[in-house]
Amino acid sequence: MPSVVQLVNGSPYLLQGNEAIARGALEAGVQYCAAYPGTPSTEILTTLAGVARDAGLHAEWSSNEKVATEAALAAAYAGLRTISSMKNAGLNVAMDTLQHINLATLGDQHGAMLVVVADDPQSHASGDEEDTRWVAQMANAPLMEPSSFQEAYEMTKYLFDLSEEFQIFCWLRDYTRLAHARGKVTVGEYKKATRKAKFDRTKMFTPYIAPPKHAILVEKMAKIRERFEVSPFNSYEGPAKPELLIICSGSGAPCSRDAIEELKLGRKVGILKLGTLWPFPSRLVVSHMKKAKRVLVVEEVDPYVETHAKAAMADARLADAPEILGRGSGHISYVGENNPDRVIAALCKIFDITYSARTPEYQAKVEEVLGKMVASRGLTWCPGCPHRASFYAIKNAIKRDGRNAVVTSDIGCYTMDAFPDGPQVTNVLHCMGGGLGEGCGFGQLQQFGFEQPVISICGDSTFFHASITPLVNALYNKSNMVAVILDNSITAMTGFQPHAGSGRTATQESTETVSAEALCRTLGCRVEVVDAFDTKAATAKLMELMKDEQGVKVLILRRKCELLRMRQEKTHPYKVWVDAEKCKGDKCGFCYRILQCPGVAYDKQSGKARIQEALCAHCGLCADLCPNKAIVKEERA
Repeated sequence: MPSVVQLVNGSPYLLQGNEAIARGALEAGVQYCAAYPGTPSTEILTTLAGVARDAGLHAEWSSNEKVATEAALAAAYAGLRTISSMKNAGLNVAMDTLQHINLATLGDQHGAMLVVVADDPQSHASGDEEDTRWVAQMANAPLMEPSSFQEAYEMTKYLFDLSEEFQIFCWLRDYTRLAHARGKVTVGEYKKATRKAKFDRTKMFTPYIAPPKHAILVEKMAKIRERFEVSPFNSYEGPAKPELLIICSGSGAPCSRDAIEELKLGRKVGILKLGTLWPFPSRLVVSHMKKAKRVLVVEEVDPYVETHAKAAMADARLADAPEILGRGSGHISYVGENNPDRVIAALCKIFDITYSARTPEYQAKVEEVLGKMVASRGLTWCPGCPHRASFYAIKNAIKRDGRNAVVTSDIGCYTMDAFPDGPQVTNVLHCMGGGLGEGCGFGQLQQFGFEQPVISICGDSTFFHASITPLVNALYNKSNMVAVILDNSITAMTGFQPHAGSGRTATQESTETVSAEALCRTLGCRVEVVDAFDTKAATAKLMELMKDEQGVKVLILRRKCELLRMRQEKTHPYKVWVDAEKCKGDKCGFCYRILQCPGVAYDKQSGKARIQEALCAHCGLCADLCPNKAIVKEERA
């Protein structure tokens, strides 16, 4: 498929949801794009960065989401159209800035700003199912949520125009099943944006003076509410007076359509699909609720639409108010993603219908076959991943030290340690930067009798994102801790995006490399750097640092991500095989049970370990650690 700038006006294309948003932004004239990678939002900036040269864009991976938002805001103040994208957890980082922008306005320089936040129902790549729609309401930002790929594209363009007209930032809610799926999008005309950036020095943008700014923002939102009441992004389909009205948003719309079709309820059930969620189109919703005796609200995660629908009905003081069903009534689950089966179950309960997609006998046979044929594939590190070696060394150091060290960590590929198939060294794990932040606290408890060493882990990308500030705090407040930076030279978990320490920008241009060890030494830390695959040296050095109780120590375990190395070098470092005579099979099982590398498996026929050529990275770690020297590595010619 051609790049998003080469798509032909009026033609349909199969686009990922994030690609549709990127194309919409390009057609809207976006010129400044900033983000921090986070699933499921990453591909928005990836797509825009990929065409930055052709489209004349500035596209950057910022140090974190707050910086991305502030950088995009500055460009909007200078009269450009800008976009900042992030995942749900990233929104928490950007909140401080977002809460102030619309009170200060974007000025009258004709700039515009779109914030795209991608939620992750079902927590596919997140710690929770955070529902960010409430925050748009808190920030007084117009919020829209697409139900299709075409809407994602069209809403993006619309919100840029709305932002520029009202001089406030606007909000698009993305979500996993839209962001990463593909669907038909008919695109419009793209022209390269040519605006020049200029800031008017006579202006001041701040919410801290001129109290009437809040009143002005309330007036703006009232005007936008009137537009949302008649917006074409809200639509109704079904009978004029339905027995049941489904009010839905986002993925709730296609799921509801499928459920109604499956149960053949088209003559009884109508669907009011909402695309404008804040300001909430109360009059529109009430006008449709009046026509039904019962209402079912289908949405993901929190009862956001349900709460506003109930409030709208209460304000309208309907004499014959319909019963509103949804999360509050137990018809729709508070957790997980929407799917047609969930809506079918709710409709069957409401209409007293007995329904089964498969016969019990068929379902039992499916489960029997799956149990025999489908192998369990838990989340684990890739073959050759340096984190496998790092955590092996950390676990050994803690065991040998014998003082039951506390391990705090945060988000990245190394989070796999905490999963069932990981070594589970981690004790506390919350968010980016949290490892060092919590380490600060544990490292200050000596006066209360705390004697355990503290090991706080972060990745190289996370170090620049959110760990520098807690490191400074630890130094300032004399915390006794070892900060371990797992440096694999890239932001691997979200798709190999560069960061401040990688020497490359989002558009792959060479740039200044920020040295983590130089920065830490400048702050006054004792810093040690060890190859992650040198597990003996890493273990010994970590034990040494744990015994050093003079404040903050930094251990950098450095080795390039194996997938990145393979892309660059296009060859295996070693030839690796199993010496069957030395291998003790299940009597040992170190390589596939303890090290748990997917590249090594147990061979039932021979009763020995076996290299899985299709998976093995031939990194040689298993050969270095095999207690029986049964795995051999040989330098390639």
